[in-house]
Amino acid sequence: MGLNAFLVKTDYLKQKAHSLPEEPGVYQFLDDQGRIIYVGKAKNLRRRVLSYFNRTIDDPKTRILVRHIHDIKHMVVETEMDALLLENSLIKKYKPRYNIQLKDDKSYPWIVLENEHFPRVFYTRNVVKDGSLYFGPYTSVSLVRTMLAMFRDVFKLRTCNLDLSPYKIKQGKYKPCLEYHIKNCMAPCIGLQSHEEYMHNIEQIKKILSGKTREVIAYFKKQMLQYAENLEFEKAQEIKEHIEQLENYQSRSTVVNPNLKDLEVYSILDEEKIAFVNYMKVVEGKVIQFLSTHVNKKLNESPQEILVHFILNIRENKQSGISNAQEILVPFEIGLHIPGIEIKVPKIGDKKKLLDLSLKNLEYYKHDYYKNKEATDPNYRALKLLEQVKNDLQAKNLPIHIECFDNSNLQGTNPVSSCVVFKYGKPSKKDYRRFSIKSVEGPDDYKTMEEVIYRRYKRLLEEKADLPDLIVIDGGKGQLSAALKSLKKLGIHNQVDIISIAKRFEEIYKPNDIYPLYISRNSYTLKLIQQIRDEAHRFGIEYHRQKRQKQMLSSEILSLKGIGLKTYEKLIDYFGSIEKIKNASVEELKKILDSQKAQIIYNHFHPLNKNADETN
Repeated sequence: MGLNAFLVKTDYLKQKAHSLPEEPGVYQFLDDQGRIIYVGKAKNLRRRVLSYFNRTIDDPKTRILVRHIHDIKHMVVETEMDALLLENSLIKKYKPRYNIQLKDDKSYPWIVLENEHFPRVFYTRNVVKDGSLYFGPYTSVSLVRTMLAMFRDVFKLRTCNLDLSPYKIKQGKYKPCLEYHIKNCMAPCIGLQSHEEYMHNIEQIKKILSGKTREVIAYFKKQMLQYAENLEFEKAQEIKEHIEQLENYQSRSTVVNPNLKDLEVYSILDEEKIAFVNYMKVVEGKVIQFLSTHVNKKLNESPQEILVHFILNIRENKQSGISNAQEILVPFEIGLHIPGIEIKVPKIGDKKKLLDLSLKNLEYYKHDYYKNKEATDPNYRALKLLEQVKNDLQAKNLPIHIECFDNSNLQGTNPVSSCVVFKYGKPSKKDYRRFSIKSVEGPDDYKTMEEVIYRRYKRLLEEKADLPDLIVIDGGKGQLSAALKSLKKLGIHNQVDIISIAKRFEEIYKPNDIYPLYISRNSYTLKLIQQIRDEAHRFGIEYHRQKRQKQMLSSEILSLKGIGLKTYEKLIDYFGSIEKIKNASVEELKKILDSQKAQIIYNHFHPLNKNADETN
């Protein structure tokens, strides 16, 4: 997109933003293909959307978003809470490129009570809205399997896939399987266990999964006493074993304070590009469920924004609807208001201990995350080193994408410039570019740099390609000023970091700094910049050498008797390069030239063959 087209588009978007109502709602930004690339909420739609176009945006990611906006849509709602819920719903539906995406809960295991006449109980990773009850998500598959094994042992649940509708059972088509004979199932398939008895067991399982283990234990104790009073000691012993299993399961839960009412706890650890979040569910004073995950930031979202989205996602995914927690604990004010729910920031006491416990779990998760990242992500170590480069250069951006420019000429002849690209601290050779200088005559290094920088980034803006995080100029203050002049013309001087490196003392210059920035000669930062500068120099010299050679060869052809400019142009059009002309056979040359001219050119480049012909 040219500069004029960009200004026209910006004016159109500003006019559209001015026409928005000053009411709560949700706005959507669309790209040139009509795809939703960002969804946001606002107390005041007009004011919020205008803020993207009426101010200088410091965050580079937000600047990239604004550059890709081609249209705006909006929806007005009654309250800010409605806007928040609608925003969350649209993000999950469209997964816009520039919105944060919480890790998909489907990757975690859930325990499902299937929606059928005699419900099966099993674990799944796919939550389907089919009327079944889902409990979770859980972070440990082994814990889920242990719980399911306990349920089958205590409640003798069926594990088959048979259709146990009343009609099918009444037909008498089924026979008891091995599970019945080894006393793992009560054979509801042939009517040996009533629907009422089976569903009573399912209700006990619901209570256990909801954290109400004490109620289930109390029920079993009452049942055990009845069997003992009736002298049914074997059954009483069996129930006692069930109670011991449940008490063992209960003892695994962290007991904070049995007098605490049901509540939820949320915490966050916020870093520059990523945030870690934790959720804990507390029932009857016990932590019965917890979940830790991470969020990759897209537009420098605040901890408050991330935590609000996390809370809404967790509460929305409670498929069972059994949790009645009316209180939420958070580490700081988040500006969220949910009707009928108290959101508190505890400072002391057992509730503060719960928050501390949540953060402690999060620290462990964060440690494991980075440890795993280091083992599996080849760019992880590079990112850590690039953090050092950013700090040493006092830069705004993490220099993942670096471009370096170097000019080459020999006494003002054949001026060329090279651009090399490094990504994650390594050369990206497919992105290297070479420039023949068009507007500069003579050895003017400053004008050359100004032209090349303008051409390079004008092209990237037109192609809507990503700009580099850091530009390195081979030279001193003069070359740096020339490059900066072009960036200002294009309006991107505030979006990228730019430095120059002077060869003599390896001094680093930054715009508007009087004195150079001295960096330790042993540091990774200086070694990386030197490597990039040397690579740009090598690449530029190579191109300059090729260009000189090409010029010499073309002059050589034109100097041959009987070969003029038209013949030379005909050769270039057909063969494409001097090198191919040089290696062409007489027969190939004769395809476009007469025999005499073809022989002259062939003999010039193959003198040995010429001598052999003359000898023969």
